[in-house]
Amino acid sequence: MHSALPKVLHRLAGKPLLQHVLEAADHLQPQTVVVVHGHGAQAVQSAFSSPSIRWALQEPQQGTGHALMQALPLLPTHGTVLVLYGDVPLLQPETLHGLALSAADGALALLVQEMEQPQGYGRILRNPAGEVTGIREERDASESERAIREVNTGIMALPAEHLVGWLEQLSCNNDQNEYYLTDVVSLAVRAGIPVRTCRPGHSWEALGVNSKAQLAQLERIYQGNNAGKLLDAGVTLADPGRLDVRGTLACGRDVFIDVGCVMEGDVVLEDGVSIGPHSVIRDSRIGAGTLIQAFSHVDGAHVGRNCRIGPYARIRPGTETAAEVHIGNFVEIKNSLLGEETKANHLSYVGDSTVGARVNVGAGTITCNYDGVNKHRTIIEDDVFIGSDTQLVAPVTVGRGATIGAGSTIVTPVPPEQLTLSRSKQVTVTRWKRPVKKS
Repeated sequence: MHSALPKVLHRLAGKPLLQHVLEAADHLQPQTVVVVHGHGAQAVQSAFSSPSIRWALQEPQQGTGHALMQALPLLPTHGTVLVLYGDVPLLQPETLHGLALSAADGALALLVQEMEQPQGYGRILRNPAGEVTGIREERDASESERAIREVNTGIMALPAEHLVGWLEQLSCNNDQNEYYLTDVVSLAVRAGIPVRTCRPGHSWEALGVNSKAQLAQLERIYQGNNAGKLLDAGVTLADPGRLDVRGTLACGRDVFIDVGCVMEGDVVLEDGVSIGPHSVIRDSRIGAGTLIQAFSHVDGAHVGRNCRIGPYARIRPGTETAAEVHIGNFVEIKNSLLGEETKANHLSYVGDSTVGARVNVGAGTITCNYDGVNKHRTIIEDDVFIGSDTQLVAPVTVGRGATIGAGSTIVTPVPPEQLTLSRSKQVTVTRWKRPVKKS
């Protein structure tokens, strides 16, 4: 991976690879979850705080069989042990459920796959009757065995009561001097334990990540599958190949999403929402009929119905708007409440404010909410008109229906229904001449 970050912490669709695996396993409601970790152990363990995860350190790393040996003291002695890999993130719960069912009567079940290019994978060995007799790792395979296209994905379900005995019999007498977990297959055959095979529902489920190129490949597979689900649910996507969902996205009817958009965390788009190109929506709810125009960022906000946001707007955490609000180009709103039909259409900053209904915020207006140590709140009541290039120095209140003249700096409460302005007297200097360069 050419990275200081442990491989299983690299992100796919906004989540660490290992998190995808844990979430898939969680659908089976397992009695125990054990993560065997080695390289970057402290970083991996720190990234997952769930008390339901038990941790087993593998040091040194001597193969897959050796990894399972480290987990043995934490595993129950009866039932089915499902072995998954932290760098195989696209396995579907349905596939895992089928694999576990195949081993429910004490059998050993393998997840296998037919591949046109099986290089790098262990081959499934069968007898003339078609029964599995073992798995041969490619490094140890003969030329005829390497021609086999049915491969082992490494994912298996094992009877817990036989694990101790099987793992004790493993040997590292192979090309890599490692303990291969796949060797338990031949031990099961020798003991008369049924060995069954299952196949994933999709060819991409068992793909692993060993490089940045493979990570990018799986990202596009994930996003393509997610886009397909959105299309099936009635969402209109300008280009299904140019949408990234890094979390959950719930959409109402007649939602449109243009190209290059990114949805992060938990996002809800209600009926009739339209998202313009190259917008980023994170942990937010967008009300019905609202238009988010191009290159806008909405983060941790609740935008009301029939609003118009952007282009190039930034809505920051803690912001809530009522219906029919307009937030225009190069306007930033943070931790503020905006009432119905309020407008801030150009080049303004509104932070830590409570703004009433039908307020007009002129271009270049800012709330000066930070004194260098503390944040202070600005209160703007209903029907206020704020002229362009106004500074509101918090804490301050602007009364209902007040008008503030352009270019004012407001430091004391503004009375309702009055015109308030603060300007120095305009002066024209007569007989003044503009300087010129000396020749």
